[in-house]
Amino acid sequence: MGSSNYEVKSMSAFEEKSGMSAMWKCPKCGRTFKKTNQDHYCGEAPKTIEEYIMRQPETVQPYLRQVNEAVKTALPDAKEKISWSMPTYWNRHNLIQFAAFKKHIGLYPGPEAVEAFADRLDGYKTSKGTIQLPYEKPMPLELIAEIAGWCGKNG
Repeated sequence: MGSSNYEVKSMSAFEEKSGMSAMWKCPKCGRTFKKTNQDHYCGEAPKTIEEYIMRQPETVQPYLRQVNEAVKTALPDAKEKISWSMPTYWNRHNLIQFAAFKKHIGLYPGPEAVEAFADRLDGYKTSKGTIQLPYEKPMPLELIAEIAGWCGKNG
């Protein structure tokens, strides 16, 4: 099949005709992605939420611990796991997830939860199933716990 080097900046004529898109290859781990500079773990994904938190920058860890504690308190019977390389609370299915990014924590309660809490999410960037919690604002821990509890009952 040829070279496995996918660091292509533009599409070849073959790719354009075949509908294939260029792939980006991480220079550290060699994994390939459709999106250039895709956030990912080089190597093995963390196995526990605490391991996930410990792998993040020290400045982000306190925020992650606060979010994790709020979710854990609201969902005491949910199983903690890593799914899609993100901290996940699970009970027969994923209830809620969160992840660290450069400028925010992404909270993933699902589209129904975002819709149910839409009136209380003014000032936060949201999209289908996602809430961005910027580090520059205090973490809305009570709201996070309420959303997590809602996910446990309705998710």
